[in-house]
Amino acid sequence: MNRRDFMRTGTFAAMAGVPMNVRTEPLNVTPATADAIRVGVVGCGGRGTGATVQALSTKADVKLVAMADAFADRLDGAYEVLTSYEREDWMGGSGDLTARIDVPEERRFVGFDAYKDLLPHVDVVLLATPPAFRPIHFDAAVEAGKHVFMEKPVATDAPGIRRVLDAAARAKDSKLNVVVGLQRRYQSIYREWVDRLHAGMIGDMVLGRVYWNSAGVWVKEREPGQTEMEYQMRNWYYFNWLCGDHIVEQHIHNLDVANWVMQGNPVRAQGQGGRLVRRGKEFGEIFDHHFVEFEYDNGGRVLSQCRHMPDCMHRVTEGFHGTSGTAPRPGTIVSSTGNTLFEHDDSEDPNPYQVEHDKLFDALTAGEHRYADGETGAHATMTAIMGRMATYSGQVIEWDEALESDLKLVPHAFAWDATPPVVPDADGRYAVPHPGKTRAM
Repeated sequence: MNRRDFMRTGTFAAMAGVPMNVRTEPLNVTPATADAIRVGVVGCGGRGTGATVQALSTKADVKLVAMADAFADRLDGAYEVLTSYEREDWMGGSGDLTARIDVPEERRFVGFDAYKDLLPHVDVVLLATPPAFRPIHFDAAVEAGKHVFMEKPVATDAPGIRRVLDAAARAKDSKLNVVVGLQRRYQSIYREWVDRLHAGMIGDMVLGRVYWNSAGVWVKEREPGQTEMEYQMRNWYYFNWLCGDHIVEQHIHNLDVANWVMQGNPVRAQGQGGRLVRRGKEFGEIFDHHFVEFEYDNGGRVLSQCRHMPDCMHRVTEGFHGTSGTAPRPGTIVSSTGNTLFEHDDSEDPNPYQVEHDKLFDALTAGEHRYADGETGAHATMTAIMGRMATYSGQVIEWDEALESDLKLVPHAFAWDATPPVVPDADGRYAVPHPGKTRAM
């Protein structure tokens, strides 16, 4: 089997009607070095463009052959950036990426269904749209037998999480590599730190503290002539069906570290949040602060803070406390008597965003099934959704019940003239969740 055959393994298995067993050992594959790995990107915003640069900057023989986005201008902008991009120290020296880009007009697909047109042309797909579309796109990619890099979060509601978990299981069966953009999992400082915590350097884990407190992110103003669907798609960060709130879209990184250190998912959560500073129409329906207490099955707790407020304390980090010491920040471990047990020097650490792609394309070049991040990404996302359920409702949320929730935020169909799941009132304002009244799940 050559590498091209390996790329299509999932498709061949589906055609044959024979399920494929997951294998952790190297596959019997001889890489076909003369045949470039064909890459396509779905979602051509800033993160999609960045992920594409990283994919094209690996040492593997790769070529970008297709692009897809709901908006033509966003696709065109990404193509212009990519074809003029110069990366220092790329493959041992500076240079542009144009030799690795072959995306003629007929392989630039626009619209809600653009991903369907892209998939037949590629071996690997980079999924970087707003998270509402991740379950749909990931499911389709696995069904088509494609290897996947997908950004976090992987859904905005529990039905989407269940769809991702199902697709992740099928990806394993088909030996498809899946990497999720939770880059701390690929970052040296975190890997060495967590390994030592799991080895018991501070004893049994008692408490965690995780933060994403910042000033906030971009806003896209409403423009004349836009339909409500287009406006929300452009300003997607502020609508739960598209984004999931910033506890899901950003704070997922810190909550993933919490699950990693605690070696499991929380069993319940309770918390509070609201909207104190970002109260304008342009901020849609999401909160500007959340505080959640997560309980794990070992009795440990994780206290979670995320905030979008200008001119306030900025903190994006994690820390943990054990029975015999503390891990006050990533890369540092201190005994209960105050002695430093471990201090990681990250001055020479590689960029974890690049490492994710290096690892993925190394596996593909070797013809091996090494990465199955879909379940981890789904559990991290569900943890964040569970936190949102707690802050929006004011109720105690149980993991099993939350995962089985039938509360679906994402619409069943998409069109530019369709009515989104939420619409503004006569004054242009959107209903904001009300703890004690908002449905939890």
